[in-house]
Amino acid sequence: MTDSLRDQLLGLGFKAPAPAPPKRDGARGRPDERRPHPARPAKGGAPAGPAPRANERRTGPPARKPRPPRDDIDLAKAYAIRAQREKDERIEAERRRQDEARLRREARAKFDAFVKDKALNRADADIARHFEYGGKIKRIHVDAEQLRALNAGELGVVQVNGRYLLVTTAVLDEAAAIFPPGVALRVDPAAPAGDDPYSDPKYQVPDDLVW
Repeated sequence: MTDSLRDQLLGLGFKAPAPAPPKRDGARGRPDERRPHPARPAKGGAPAGPAPRANERRTGPPARKPRPPRDDIDLAKAYAIRAQREKDERIEAERRRQDEARLRREARAKFDAFVKDKALNRADADIARHFEYGGKIKRIHVDAEQLRALNAGELGVVQVNGRYLLVTTAVLDEAAAIFPPGVALRVDPAAPAGDDPYSDPKYQVPDDLVW
């Protein structure tokens, strides 16, 4: 229909045709079923969710265990740190003790080997020279010349496996550098006589005296 004819018809009182209604999905004019249906409100006006299944139980979040107070945590941590520190200290002390014992054994073995063939003891010596060693009174048999040299500081005494050996001061010095506890007697000739009361034969301790 041209615009001029349309205008003539409108002028005679004819009405323009109404616009066509929108198309509906499906042959029967049903609304689009792909659109989600609003949930039906439950009683009381609140929308109802999906009904739970028969074998489903409604469970809430798992219950949390109450945490210990902060002070208890700090105290337990302090105890654990102290216990570990004490354990480490015991281990370190034991390690040092074992190291010292090992070094002592090695020094003692070296000392014994060094003085082994340097003893001046005589089988016919008949003078008992007493001295203090290890908190006890010990003795070594010497002759008159050895007694004089011993009291003058020209000879000394070392202890090897329970035996007391007479050695020169040069050997005594080297032995003392290897293992000082092995030196049993070293006389200082400049020391007062009272420091070594056993240097004079008249003060000898009788051989039959039990200490």
